[in-house]
Amino acid sequence: MVLTSSTMLKLGTEAPDFLMMDTVASKKVNLNTFKNSALLLVMFISVHCPYVKHIEKKLPLIRKDFNVNDVGVLAISSNDIVDYPEDSPEKLKKMAQRLDLNFPLCYDETQEVAKAYSAACTPDFFIFDRHRKLGYRGQFDDSRPENGLPVTGESVREAIQILLKGDSSSILEQKASIGCNIKWKKGNEPHYFS
Repeated sequence: MVLTSSTMLKLGTEAPDFLMMDTVASKKVNLNTFKNSALLLVMFISVHCPYVKHIEKKLPLIRKDFNVNDVGVLAISSNDIVDYPEDSPEKLKKMAQRLDLNFPLCYDETQEVAKAYSAACTPDFFIFDRHRKLGYRGQFDDSRPENGLPVTGESVREAIQILLKGDSSSILEQKASIGCNIKWKKGNEPHYFS
């Protein structure tokens, strides 16, 4: 595991579109899937990352605690499954079922979605406003496997509440997430790491 921080993509960036298969529902998902949601939360996760495992039980609560018309939620795994078979679509489906995830969990086979979002680590969170402009990126909360702080999702929850009010300037602090690096296919590393 290589400990990596978020790239902190520029605020205001437009959400890149995508087309991926939901590993559970076996339906294709794209930006339009979330057209009826005011906000869109995109998270990059993996099955094996200890930083994701640390927060995984709290992830379904985001969908449960916010109305689907307020927040669309999408999880994506972009890891190379040749070298990391534990992140295969089949294992992602089992993870989603085990955690009772109530939102799509997609596999980014080409890793082009991760590159488009400048995702760097798992977990990595991005929240897009009503116009699908980036209003928040970074950590779930201050908790880490080694620091003993409770997992609350406070950073993401606060950003959602502020963005629902339409005032992204009120988000005082956006801290980078930290976790396992995305496992890039050999020769497919993105330019933002060069």
